[in-house]
Amino acid sequence: MRTTLARPETRERGWVVVDATDQVLGRLSSRIASILRGKTKANFTPHVDVGDFVVVVNADKVKVTGKKLDDKTYFAHSRYPGSGSFTPVRKVLETHPERVIQRAVKGMMPRTRLGRKQLGKLKVYAGPTHPHEAQQPIAK
Repeated sequence: MRTTLARPETRERGWVVVDATDQVLGRLSSRIASILRGKTKANFTPHVDVGDFVVVVNADKVKVTGKKLDDKTYFAHSRYPGSGSFTPVRKVLETHPERVIQRAVKGMMPRTRLGRKQLGKLKVYAGPTHPHEAQQPIAK
């Protein structure tokens, strides 16, 4: 029996649409991360980018469980002393809901050059419309 590895020339990429309406943030993010990496395909190879493009719609309707809306914060720092800031998830969801999903998926991707490249295939939109209809994405 021979083991075949995926190659960049032979990979087939598709487009997947994921609706985030009433989905739990962590479970949705882990599902998106596995699609981006290509783990849902039979020819998954860890060192080759074989994953699909993922379009997430209705990011403003994602569900955060428990008390995380108020307790969970995002930290940002500009490397100047005293410039650190904490922003609660509730405020980020109100202003830029797509950033919450992007950040959650980024935390589940490998911290390598390949992981950053795979993260570039993620497209997140707050509303129900997206400009990727020409690619004929499949709903999952």
